[in-house]
Amino acid sequence: MSPPVYLDYAATTPVDPAVARAMMQCLGAGGAFANPSSIHGPGRAAAALIEQARAQVAALIGAEPQEIVFTSGATESSNLVVLGVARANADRGRHIVTSRIEHKAVLDPCGRLEKEGFRVTYLAPDSSGRVDPAAVRGALRPDTLLVSIMHVNNEIGVIEDIAEIGALCRAEGVAFHTDAAQSVGRIEVDVGRLPIDFLSLTSHKIYGPKGVGALFLRRGARALLQPLTFGGGQEGGLRPGTLPTHQIVGFGVAAEQAAAYRQIDHSRVAALRDRLWAGIERSGGVHLNGEVAPRVPQILNVSFDDVEGESLVRALSSLAVSTGSACSSATGDPSYVLRALGRSTRLAEASLRFSLGRFTTADEIDYAAEEVRREVARLRGVSPHAPGRSAPAPQESASPAGGRLDSRAGGLMEDVERLFRELPAGGAIPDGAGTVLRGEAGGPAEEVWVRFHLLVDGDIVKDARFEARGCPHTLATAAWLASGMPGRRRDDALRSGPRAWARTLGVPVEKLGRLLVIEDALRATLRSGPGRGHHE
Repeated sequence: MSPPVYLDYAATTPVDPAVARAMMQCLGAGGAFANPSSIHGPGRAAAALIEQARAQVAALIGAEPQEIVFTSGATESSNLVVLGVARANADRGRHIVTSRIEHKAVLDPCGRLEKEGFRVTYLAPDSSGRVDPAAVRGALRPDTLLVSIMHVNNEIGVIEDIAEIGALCRAEGVAFHTDAAQSVGRIEVDVGRLPIDFLSLTSHKIYGPKGVGALFLRRGARALLQPLTFGGGQEGGLRPGTLPTHQIVGFGVAAEQAAAYRQIDHSRVAALRDRLWAGIERSGGVHLNGEVAPRVPQILNVSFDDVEGESLVRALSSLAVSTGSACSSATGDPSYVLRALGRSTRLAEASLRFSLGRFTTADEIDYAAEEVRREVARLRGVSPHAPGRSAPAPQESASPAGGRLDSRAGGLMEDVERLFRELPAGGAIPDGAGTVLRGEAGGPAEEVWVRFHLLVDGDIVKDARFEARGCPHTLATAAWLASGMPGRRRDDALRSGPRAWARTLGVPVEKLGRLLVIEDALRATLRSGPGRGHHE
């Protein structure tokens, strides 16, 4: 199999070959591997390379080299600012202002401070994802120590007005921090012209190595900050520990390249992003998140009507995309960023972040758009009440894999992925086909919605179809049950239950609740019909 098309550059970028070559020169016995804290020749050589990289990173954002402190990444940098400023100045104030759509690297430290007795104001963005500077001004208090508003949102790519926010903070004598992990190297960032006291950035978003980043501290801002770790005295005592020469050197080269290629990358990637959106938009029922706000070129975040998010991501196995922030998507929760924008839970769950980069090609974009259209249509094809549905003609029921499934044979089909990948294109049986029993469970506002259609002749099931919206296990289990029903007596269609289905198909226990909805839908179907309740 070919590797998936990589469209997750906002999560991390591949290391540029020039960066890798520079790093290799710092690793072997013949290279600059020595401890840069050592005063001997090899140590001084390593230290010189670090200072060269410091200058390269500083130049990328218009800073002075002495204003750059190396860290392990933007997460550590943001933690250092939020916690360090608050704790160092608790005697003169205990209030922080931030937004509800910040990266967890800011939100989680703020949550930690609340447990220590600080107060945090979380500002809501507008429906496009922008934080109103007037709202920041209104949140400031005499005891406000710090305002932290990110430059570019990592999920939707919206650019915040940090110039105005920073200016009003400076006028009130409040320190201002911005997380610029998604903006540095993508759009112009010049701290010489922006009223920013602290700025977080990282290497692995600009084709450098993971594990290294930086914190910009404006001259004079150092006094506002206390370290979080101790021992060694490196980086002015703010971030002690032996400096990783090879990573810092790689960061420096990546920064230099980002400065050189930014305009070219910006224009090319913006054109590819628009091309991708034009292809995806043809699916209909697609929402572009942050559409009316200024956005960076590399991020495209879209929500899909009538599609369940986990199923869509699983269906797009040929694409490497994200359901949101790569740092928090493992929780399985709907994006808190999209919920803050007013998206429903269902739409937030059915959202994808496509992010493009230096090595993305037009052919990859066209392929991705085609795959998205195909999989969205396939999932909507079995989704109840999806717009534009047309019921297929009745036919002999078969398993999604192409052969009849015998659900009486335990363990016959344990591969849920295969069932899910080969779902039939449609699930409804037309009313004119004969006596059709229908029943459903779940609902539009719930995680699972299942409807069964049974074509019966007396008490014998002749054909069975399903419609469903839910996770891959939900769809696969419904497909498996429907494929095993033709030829059975109606009373024999539900002789096992969700626990048996879960054992046969290997469904995890946390998904058992979704299988209960399938059982309810099947029971409702079997109760319908002549002499048994409602018949359509």
